[in-house]
Amino acid sequence: MPPSLLRWSALFMALSLSACDDTPRFTQAEPGEARSGGEATVRKSDQNAFSMPSANLSPTRRLDFSVGNSFFRSPWVIAPSTTTARDGLGPLFNTNGCQNCHIKDGRGHPPTPDSDNAVSMLVRLSIPNEPAYAKVIEQLGIVPEPVYGGQFQDMAVPGVAPEGKVRVEYEPLTVRFKDGSEVELRKPKLQITQLGYGPMHPDTRFSARVAPPMIGLGLLEAIPEAAILANAQAQAKANNGIAGRPNRVWDDAQQKTVLGRFGWKAGQPNLNQQNVHAFSGDMGLTTSLRPFDDCTDAQTACKQAPNGNGPDGEPEVSDNILRLVLFYSRNLGVPARREVGSPQVLAGKNLFYQAGCQSCHTPRFTTAADAAEPELANQVIRPYSDLLLHDMGEGLADHRSEFQAGGRDWRTPPLWGIGLTQTVSGHTQFLHDGRARNLLEAVLWHGGEAQAAQRQVLSFNAEQRAALLAFLNSL
Repeated sequence: MPPSLLRWSALFMALSLSACDDTPRFTQAEPGEARSGGEATVRKSDQNAFSMPSANLSPTRRLDFSVGNSFFRSPWVIAPSTTTARDGLGPLFNTNGCQNCHIKDGRGHPPTPDSDNAVSMLVRLSIPNEPAYAKVIEQLGIVPEPVYGGQFQDMAVPGVAPEGKVRVEYEPLTVRFKDGSEVELRKPKLQITQLGYGPMHPDTRFSARVAPPMIGLGLLEAIPEAAILANAQAQAKANNGIAGRPNRVWDDAQQKTVLGRFGWKAGQPNLNQQNVHAFSGDMGLTTSLRPFDDCTDAQTACKQAPNGNGPDGEPEVSDNILRLVLFYSRNLGVPARREVGSPQVLAGKNLFYQAGCQSCHTPRFTTAADAAEPELANQVIRPYSDLLLHDMGEGLADHRSEFQAGGRDWRTPPLWGIGLTQTVSGHTQFLHDGRARNLLEAVLWHGGEAQAAQRQVLSFNAEQRAALLAFLNSL
């Protein structure tokens, strides 16, 4: 037997001896495991891996995907303009195009020290909840900062002052493994400067958020609500310290509270509303669901600036454009996994389970038969997320609530495609604010409900850590 196989065989044996009796042990890939998105899985692993349509999308339906793609990629312009289908940018905004944040439909990153604007990282704002704001809290999940609103916008059209500048500084934080190896983490310190409209409320809460990848969103939307809630019930019943909870959020179209699925705190119920709020907050564009500019009463120049609404009051983003962008965002395919049967990847998968990571990063779901798009129905998918909120500890806390999510709570992010981040987006900066510079750092920031898993990883030796990373990079 070759030395490499002998080494991995020894690791398998060690895992078998150390794992709990009820922990799965994998010696080969599961049937269909490489197809993370079921029949919609795409066979791309280059820089365009996140930009492909679902593999089972028909040629006719790919035309709508391509048109939606054009509106996602192309910049919007300031009104008035001869480009009436794409005018109305701002007056306050973070970027002029979706693709600027979701780099090649992938992950955003924090601003570098020499950046003029944050672009692919935005900052949420709010003040503490009070009973007087009950209706606002019911519909927005927060109380917006009175002058600057719920999202800080560091760009503006001519004649309107941007809200200010966003910078991030870092403090070193050393973590030691059981074998004596050390990793230096970086703890972010957000800097908001050059405020354009005076001081903020003294109790303002800030939350930095990088843009997440766009792949597989339609499949996540198609997971039955009952399956998500069943995971929450199973975790509560297990009583082992893992206690995922659903967020309950406001649905603008239905005018009622429903299950939250999207966003870093599961603050949006569906993809259409996620897109609508991104058009509004990120680019200052109106839609029929959100027909007003994102200006507060204190921002008079913003309110008085020209807009791109049609002569009969049509919004800047027409219902047809919104439909096409929704179709595009629902049908961005998930890339196939790589090397799923290699000894190192299988060893890493066993370690992933041994540490209990699968308790929150649920490997597998089957999508609903009545999914919004027929290609997404009845698919066995492997997102590695339960879409539930978990207390992730003080280290990752932003101390900002959002509907039923508390200041230490975050939705479990899907892991599919995570190993292609460098290839697609040109970096490996992870977690909600991009503080982790690689996957190992991301794991080591886990606390709260994930503290036991993090301690398990800290006990791994160099070979085990390499195997765990090989598994994560295969996703």
